Amino acid sequence: MFLTQRLASEAVAAVLAGRNLTDVLARQRQRSPELEPRQRAAIQDIAYTTLRHYGEVDFVLGRLLKRPDTDPAIRALLATGISQLAWGRSAPHAVVDHAVKVATQLNGGYAKGMVNAVLRNFLRQKDALLAAAGQDDKARWNHPAWWVAAMRKAYPQDWQAVLTANNLHPPMSLRVNRRQQQRDTYLASLRAAGMAAEADGEVGIRLQEPVPVDKLPGFFEGVCSVQDIGAQWAAPLLDVADGMRVLDACCAPGGKTGHLLELAALELTGLDVDEARLKRVQSNLDRLGLKARLVVGDAAQPAGWWDGQQFDRILADVPCSASGVARRHADIKWLRRPDDFAQFATQQAAMLEALWGCLKPGGKLLYVTCSVFPQENEQHVADFLTRHPDARRLSLLPGMPESGQLLPNERHDGFFYTLLAKD
Repeated sequence: MFLTQRLASEAVAAVLAGRNLTDVLARQRQRSPELEPRQRAAIQDIAYTTLRHYGEVDFVLGRLLKRPDTDPAIRALLATGISQLAWGRSAPHAVVDHAVKVATQLNGGYAKGMVNAVLRNFLRQKDALLAAAGQDDKARWNHPAWWVAAMRKAYPQDWQAVLTANNLHPPMSLRVNRRQQQRDTYLASLRAAGMAAEADGEVGIRLQEPVPVDKLPGFFEGVCSVQDIGAQWAAPLLDVADGMRVLDACCAPGGKTGHLLELAALELTGLDVDEARLKRVQSNLDRLGLKARLVVGDAAQPAGWWDGQQFDRILADVPCSASGVARRHADIKWLRRPDDFAQFATQQAAMLEALWGCLKPGGKLLYVTCSVFPQENEQHVADFLTRHPDARRLSLLPGMPESGQLLPNERHDGFFYTLLAKD
């Protein structure tokens, strides 16, 4: 437990310094290959729990620390300790003892007494401190105050549900590869294997409890893929048919790429700016027994990768704040800043403008984000439509909100969809 607590606190400190949690955990695994699977799982669980509740944790630390400028490594250690004492399953005395041991290795061990005192003080005042945290917006909702205010403005009726959903554990959902098996047949296989699950959509299944993929029948043979139910709307919206020339821009990690190829025999190009991420796409396609042309390139710069032949369909899954998948990536809430959206908007606009020129007249382009912020979604599309009289908005599929905005809930993550036709 000592090692897991140290590495978890290092991961939290890295996130609070502006680094991506997924990357931090991956680097830890590379540096410490001797870590057992249960240790890696424990490190991730502590880090995720701390960041999921960081609004409350930060509030509590503000009450317990005499110095607001406490060393970031010590503050992160205290944050993970408080998180485990408040929401973890470990014995309190073990959490405190191991945190103190970690503190002895940090900066000469000057803070071990303070770490011991703060954590024991939290145990004595836990109920009162957490009750007080419930009166503070950042602490109550475990989101930055600016994010809470933005949700209130954008969704006057739904903002509380959105913020609550962002703090829940996400559901594990599957997409059944209809080229190999019918959804209901696979659902029966899951239930026979003792996994409670229910159908959702045409090829989707939601598991009652998450499981490792190696427990899923036929996973490595390509019978199913792990994909959020909300993300499964993308491929059907494009209405693809055999023989179409299709571009999946920003395609990594390849979930939507695979889904498109499961729906029809396509001449599909998968584009991504990151060569390493394209290797993951290729791995997913290999597992599914599907083929696509994968190209490294910037969607905003077609001259570097496009052969000039226009596409029948384009999936533009553009970079965004990822605010709709914050429950899957607990660091997002604390990494994002209000001024990030101007940068995202510039990038999104450049990509959409460039990709529109790659689309055939009569073709369709699906604009997708995993964001819930209107400035990345509805406002952005409205601006595009005013600049392009040859673009018109099409209706979405039955069961989808008319606005195209899916808000995170117990079924799916948050996504935005707009389907555009080129006249």
